[in-house]
Amino acid sequence: MSGRSTPPEGEESTPPGPSLDSEDQQERIQARRLRITARIEAKRREALGEDPSLITEHKETPRRSYKQVDESRQRLSKLVNDGTQLVTNIQVAADAREMQRRGEEEELRKMRVEKIDNEATTSYQKFEEITKKWLLGEEKRIAEELWGLLNSQQLQCGQLIEDKNGLIGELQQELRRKDDQYVKDLKKQSEDISLLIERMEEQVQSLSKTYRQELLHIEKAFEQERRDLLEKNRKKWEQSMQVRRDKELESLMERMKKVEEYEQQLNQLRVQDGEEYNMIKIKLETDVQILQQQLQQMKATYQLNQEKLEYNFQVLKKRDEENTITKSQQKRRITRLQDVLNNLRIKLDKQIKQYKEENQALSDDFKRIAGQYKELQKKMRHFAAVDAKKFHDIWVMNEEEMKQLVQKALDVDRIIHEQQLGLPWEAPDLGFMDNVGPLVVKPKAQKTASMLAQEVLRGSAGSPDTATSSGQGSLDFPSQPFSPRTVKQILEVLCDESGFLMENKLVQLLSPLEKDERSLIRLDAIFGALQIEVEDDVYKLVDFFLKYKQQQERPLQDEDGESQEAETTPPYTSQPSDLIHPNDVVRALRAFTMELHQRRSREKPHLRQPGTEERDSSEDAAYWSAATQVIPQSRLRVWDALESAMEKYYDVLTNRSQLITETSSLRQQNTELRMLLHQYLNSKINAELEIPPTQILQVDTSHA
Repeated sequence: MSGRSTPPEGEESTPPGPSLDSEDQQERIQARRLRITARIEAKRREALGEDPSLITEHKETPRRSYKQVDESRQRLSKLVNDGTQLVTNIQVAADAREMQRRGEEEELRKMRVEKIDNEATTSYQKFEEITKKWLLGEEKRIAEELWGLLNSQQLQCGQLIEDKNGLIGELQQELRRKDDQYVKDLKKQSEDISLLIERMEEQVQSLSKTYRQELLHIEKAFEQERRDLLEKNRKKWEQSMQVRRDKELESLMERMKKVEEYEQQLNQLRVQDGEEYNMIKIKLETDVQILQQQLQQMKATYQLNQEKLEYNFQVLKKRDEENTITKSQQKRRITRLQDVLNNLRIKLDKQIKQYKEENQALSDDFKRIAGQYKELQKKMRHFAAVDAKKFHDIWVMNEEEMKQLVQKALDVDRIIHEQQLGLPWEAPDLGFMDNVGPLVVKPKAQKTASMLAQEVLRGSAGSPDTATSSGQGSLDFPSQPFSPRTVKQILEVLCDESGFLMENKLVQLLSPLEKDERSLIRLDAIFGALQIEVEDDVYKLVDFFLKYKQQQERPLQDEDGESQEAETTPPYTSQPSDLIHPNDVVRALRAFTMELHQRRSREKPHLRQPGTEERDSSEDAAYWSAATQVIPQSRLRVWDALESAMEKYYDVLTNRSQLITETSSLRQQNTELRMLLHQYLNSKINAELEIPPTQILQVDTSHA
């Protein structure tokens, strides 16, 4: 046997080991360790008289464990870089979109400024021209020429106003487009955040899995290297034993010395490999902790972004209030224009046509503002839906984390029972873990008061005689407590007698509309003043009016105590005045409002935005409490007792380890003392002495 180890075929193309000139600090440390190990090995082989060529071969062939550590470090670095690039791609794309949007916005702003400047210049020129013509009108004395000049001035003023309105329309269209673009940007930002969190979670899972795999590969490499080293030393040991059997008794001590040296070297290698293994394991665990901290930081960043979105929502609410103020200003402007129109009607009867056109324009403005108000309500419902989605996502995230913690606690409990205590383990009831998302308790769907009024006024207008108090013959209202005709009559009386709840300006604006539309808008304003929101409130109002009529009729009973028999046909199936007298409407409304306010004060309802639904959270506490009680208190006490016993066992093992270390140190000192004593006894200086120390030691030994 030549003592050379032939590398396997798979290691022929192995890259060179770590270099001292590398930019990586860990690689330089590893190269210095290899150089020190090579020097120690060369000195050891030179002391044993082995072939120096083996030293060169050992230097050229790197250890399997070092190569595996380097390969694992390179793969992990590449995986981290790829994951970082994958996560940052989202931010790069968002920045590119923002730069493009700002460029386009700057171009549009320049165009708007140019258009406004051009329009201002043109308007100023037209205004100067109109002003000059007014000066010419003072020179005219003929009525016909003055009439022609007035018509010309009127056309030019109308053209100037039309140009202004056109520019205002274009700017409002641009504003609506910006609102839509803002909603799209919010949605895109939410999608980017979701994608970023998803990629981060995937990257953390991939890194954890890769770290575990590379750690397993490193452990296998160390184990394989240890087996190879043991096999190599075993072969050398057998060769040395065969040589020692052929040598004389004088070389026996030298062979025993070599055996001890081999054992020490093996122990040193085991200790060194164990230390290196622990260092690598600690480093990998530290990297995992750093990645987890980075994940927590990203979660905190996500929470900060969520608070920013909530702040933006508050800003939008503030804009809603500003829009309300703007609407009030528009109403005051409408009032001023109506006053001006009335003055012009008194002064000039010939401008009646112009007055009608302006009145129609004001009606169109009112419809447009009403449409804008409905659009604003739609946006509010949209933001409420977005908030509900965010609540759902946060719930699912916390629920997933809770399930993982519960499963981890159950695994720990199972391991403690089966491996530590040797007891059978039974899984608890985990029915609550099948739930995904927030707990949902479906409320009863109700129509709004305005929707019910619209259906009643329009749906039952064609067949007023077919509806009865019992609901027979009414197919559109199968589940309501009153017939559509009764509800319609009560609402019509309320609409006619409750005009004081509306502003006079609103009454004037409703005059050109049709009867049904006028009644619906009046009822909407009345419902808003009375705080009637859903269809149940409308039915309560109808029931209160009917009972109020009956209570007013009770004093009409006979004085002898005998009450009149009620007719089989309900009194509210004929005329509206039979349901409730118009003079009693105001008193009935006052009583109904007080009763409704007292009832709502007792119930303490939660105010909600239009289009949102209140979620029932009564079962949330029980649901989350079930997760905290998955491990009963009896098992937790078993955990505490087991922990106390394991700590005591650990103390015993620590004491034993210290005693073993002390024993090894004493054995090594004893061996060194024996060697020194042997050298001292065999020294040549003892023959020159008159009384050699060997005689003294022999005398002492004989006396002993």
